[in-house]
Amino acid sequence: MTPAAASTVFVIDDDALVRAAIQGMLKSVGLRSEAFGTPQEFLRSERREGPSCLILDVRLPGVSGLDFQRELADAGIRIPIIFITGHGDIPMSVKAMKSGAVEFLTKPFRDQDLLDAIYQALDRDRVTRQQENEFAGLRKHYELLTAREREVMGLVVSGMLNKQIAFELGTSEVTVKIQRGHVMRKMRAESLAELVRMAAKLDLPPAKK
Repeated sequence: MTPAAASTVFVIDDDALVRAAIQGMLKSVGLRSEAFGTPQEFLRSERREGPSCLILDVRLPGVSGLDFQRELADAGIRIPIIFITGHGDIPMSVKAMKSGAVEFLTKPFRDQDLLDAIYQALDRDRVTRQQENEFAGLRKHYELLTAREREVMGLVVSGMLNKQIAFELGTSEVTVKIQRGHVMRKMRAESLAELVRMAAKLDLPPAKK
């Protein structure tokens, strides 16, 4: 299965002919798509899991595409957006791009320009999803640690030796070695360097020395 095969391209445009043309083009290159006439239809739909992006017309009945971009962000719906418009201008495109849009295309645009933007958007979403899954896994592992093991982990990644940690916590070096082993096993870290990277990804507060 190609990466594209597991992806979905959503299209929101109030022009049925535009929707049909874009969906036809996407089908010709093996991309799955779903089209909507309004943002409300999109929000009511059940979206598939997997990488996705949104092709969004700037001018829609009742709401502008730029306003909908902000609504999605406020609602915590993170999806890469490609704007299309027949009435674009530079300030509008700058605003869209500053808010995270992948591309801003003015009609009529070349199919290849849209496809290039779509593949870029899908790659961006794929990477974001992978990072979110990795973070969720790390958080899950971290939550398996006891309060003392979290203390030990914080001191270990700060660069302290076992004997220094033992002195800091008022325990024995042997106990620290055991707890450190528990931390490495529960976090599934194969080295100290990997444990340090995990702590950085989790954005743990600095250990109190």
